[in-house]
Amino acid sequence: MAVQSPQASPANFTAGLVAHFVTSVQEVFSTMLGTTVNVGSPFRKKDPVPQYDVSAVIGFSGNVVGSMVLAFAKPTALQIVQTLTGAPMDISSPDFADAIGELGNMVAGAAKKHFGLVASISLPSVIIGAGHSVARQHEIPTIIIPCTTSLGSFGIEVSIKTVAPSV
Repeated sequence: MAVQSPQASPANFTAGLVAHFVTSVQEVFSTMLGTTVNVGSPFRKKDPVPQYDVSAVIGFSGNVVGSMVLAFAKPTALQIVQTLTGAPMDISSPDFADAIGELGNMVAGAAKKHFGLVASISLPSVIIGAGHSVARQHEIPTIIIPCTTSLGSFGIEVSIKTVAPSV
């Protein structure tokens, strides 16, 4: 899968790492939600759009640094959590945030296992609020992977780079 970018990517940014997120989201959503994820062409994010209502943020450290955001509009997030838990859930419920965070954790963890590099992931942080945008370090490009399912559309924002191992 080629990552489209209007500007040259830094030498230490590996487009191949982004492809692991495509595989991981398809595996996780198939297994946990029983739905197929159709992935659009990844593209470089131009701040401050897009904006979301619900986001799970996972940080990476080790030989892969940066972050991943699994981001949804409210109706999609509600449908996904209902499918995951088997019951409707109010967005203000702590269990709702836990479900979104765990889904983000599963996608990031599944991608990490394919990196072939030493990497750790953080505990998920969940942001809930209409029209928010997640800011990143400017020296690491953010690639948006647009996804659609029968449960709704969402995006994965990947802002990672590889670093040399410490000696």
